[in-house]
Amino acid sequence: MGGIGIVIVTYNSGSEIGACLDAALATGAEVLVVDNGSRDATISEVNRRGAGLIANGANRGFAAAVNQGFQALNCPFILLLNPDAVIQSSLDPLRDACELPQAAGAGGLLLGADGAPQLGFMVRRFPTPAALVLEALLLNRVWPNNPVNRRYRALDLRMNTISTVEQPAGAFLMLRRDIWHKLGGLDESFHPLWFEDVDYCRRAANHGFLLNFVPSAVAKHAGAHSIPQLSVEMRRFYWYGSLLRFTAKHFHPLAFRVVCLAVVTGSVLRSFAEAARDRSLEPMTACRKVVRLAGRSLFFGWRERPVAVASSPKG
Repeated sequence: MGGIGIVIVTYNSGSEIGACLDAALATGAEVLVVDNGSRDATISEVNRRGAGLIANGANRGFAAAVNQGFQALNCPFILLLNPDAVIQSSLDPLRDACELPQAAGAGGLLLGADGAPQLGFMVRRFPTPAALVLEALLLNRVWPNNPVNRRYRALDLRMNTISTVEQPAGAFLMLRRDIWHKLGGLDESFHPLWFEDVDYCRRAANHGFLLNFVPSAVAKHAGAHSIPQLSVEMRRFYWYGSLLRFTAKHFHPLAFRVVCLAVVTGSVLRSFAEAARDRSLEPMTACRKVVRLAGRSLFFGWRERPVAVASSPKG
C-alpha cells in the first residue's frame, strides 16, 4: 500500500503478534516491528513472516520504540498498531482522513473480543484536572456515568460518521510523518509507558492540528495483553508517574498539586480497602512508591526522573 508504513512495538508479544502481523502484511503496507527486549517467541514469529524488525537489547519504553520506527520508515503516513490489534479493513480511509486540511492523524474503530466497539477507550477527550482527580480517587469506577467521566471517555461519540476528535487511541492510530517531525515525535520521558499518546495529541492540538475518528477503518483489539506481566506495584507506579508528568506538563501548577493530593488520597484509601479485603499488608507496599512520588510532587513540584531501562510493556 503506497505511502503507508506500520509500526508495531512489542514486548513478550509472541502469543499475539502472529495474527496482528498476518493482517498487517496483507494490507500491502511496509511493516516494521520494534521489539523492546522480548524473551519469548516474539522475534521468531516476526522473522518467520519476513516483516521488518528492530530488536532492542532492552526495553527502551514505548515512546522511544515508536520514534525508532518513525525514523526507520520513510512513509508519509505511519500507523501505530498494538501487537494485540488485528486489522479488519482497508487502511485507505485512515490515509484519506490524514490528508484532510490541518489533519495530524486519524484513528479507527476498535472492536473488543465480543465484537462490540471499545467505547470509552478508542476515543477520549483530553483529560482535565477534574477528570484526573475523579480517576485518582476511584470515583469514576464507583460512579462511571458521572458527567465528567462521560465527557472524558467520549461516551457520546457518534460511531457512524467521520468526526474530529481530541484523543484517538494509540492502539490503532495513523499519523502524518511530517507533523510527527514538526512536533518532535513522542515524548520519551513518558517512560516506560502510558500517556505518551495523550501528550502527542495534546501537543498537536496546541499547534492547531486536528485528529479524526474514522469508523470505516476497523481493527479487533484484545487490549492490554502485556500489562499483566507487571507487578501491581510497578503497574500503579508507572501509570501514576505518567499521569503526574502529563499533569505537570499541561496544567497550571495549582491544578497539578490538586491532582497530586488526589493521587495520595486515593492510593491510601485503596491500599487500606485492599488490605482489609485480602487480609494482607501487600497492597500497602504496592501503593508506597506512588504515595512517595505524589507527595514529593505535591510539596516540591514535578522533578524529572532519570529514564532507565524498564521491564514493562506496552500493548
